Amino acid sequence: MRRVLAGIALTACAGGAALGIAARGGHETATAARAPVVAPAPLARHPHATDAYTEGLVWLPGGALYESTGMYGASSLRQVRRATGAVIRSRALPRAYFGEGLAAAGSRLVQLTWREHTAFVWDRRTLRRVRTFRYAGEGWGLATLEGRLVMSNGSAVLRFLDPATFREVRRVRVTDGGRPVTRLNELEAVHGEIWANVWQRDDIVVIDPATGRVRVRLDLSGLRGRLPGGGRPEVLNGIAWDRARDRVLVTGKWWPSLFELPARVPAPS
Repeated sequence: MRRVLAGIALTACAGGAALGIAARGGHETATAARAPVVAPAPLARHPHATDAYTEGLVWLPGGALYESTGMYGASSLRQVRRATGAVIRSRALPRAYFGEGLAAAGSRLVQLTWREHTAFVWDRRTLRRVRTFRYAGEGWGLATLEGRLVMSNGSAVLRFLDPATFREVRRVRVTDGGRPVTRLNELEAVHGEIWANVWQRDDIVVIDPATGRVRVRLDLSGLRGRLPGGGRPEVLNGIAWDRARDRVLVTGKWWPSLFELPARVPAPS
């Protein structure tokens, strides 16, 4: 999430605490089994613009990669060339807005903002802003699943919205081991499941959208060792599914690289 908050320490016990799992006396109180952890190896690496404070990532059929970037005074919507990381075209947000999650809805792109309660709707072909809409609470991540927009706000709750009216249709509470998984950030729908970055961790949780249960957790901390030296890379953030090649693209805030992962990640037996 926001750089200004990145220095806040996580106060619960290691491992489960950072995922919002309650603890008593230093011991986890969950009664259900925790989701297994998998560390998938990257299949490829591409350059990524180090001025991009990545908040949202979308891959569309035909090879178009779109990115939402944050920071006040530097937020943008941009179309990016995957092979080189070059920005093909971009649109700056007004300086008073902090760009957040991004999702495709038909011929439009929907871009959230952090604390401004405003979403921008863009024509994806021209990157012309066609409308805005208001919503309650903070905006963090956004994805499209089975005709609905799925939105996170930094809590353990995912809200499902009608893309035509932007009204909430339903919501689900995300849990792992019976306890809420908080700080859900950037989202992507992959093979009918929701992949979610967890703010301040190099993790992605794979969520059953019907029940909210985490099926598997992806440990991507090893990607940091594959980043070129220098720069100021922050947290892992940004997920996009390339359906044609069945790969998932991931990156981070101010990361110099974008990685490809397998889109099918079975839980260990």
